[in-house]
Parts: sequence; structure tokens; C-alpha cells
Amino acid sequence: MPPYLTGGFDAFAEHVVPILRARGLFRTEYAGTTLRDHFGLPRPASQYRSQVSA
Repeated sequence: MPPYLTGGFDAFAEHVVPILRARGLFRTEYAGTTLRDHFGLPRPASQYRSQVSA
């Protein structure tokens, strides 16, 4: 843990994140809008889809 939370986070974001981005180890953009999309997980089939009538 940093000695103080907000200052430690600011220092990390300002100094470490740009280095990780330059090395391709930290995302600059996300592929989708959901957490499932961000992790590249498939969307499960709905168990209720067959019960819905059109």
C-alpha cells in the first residue's frame, strides 16, 4: 500500500501507466461496453429466450 492512498494512485497513474502503455501492457481503449466484453467472454444464451412468444 502507498503511504497515502490518493497520492500513491496519482503517482502510479502519472509515472507507471504511460510506461505500461508504451510497452503494450496496459489498455488504451476497451472493445465493448460491458465488463463481459472487456474480458472477451462470450455472452451466455438466455434460459428464457425459448419461453418468449413473438
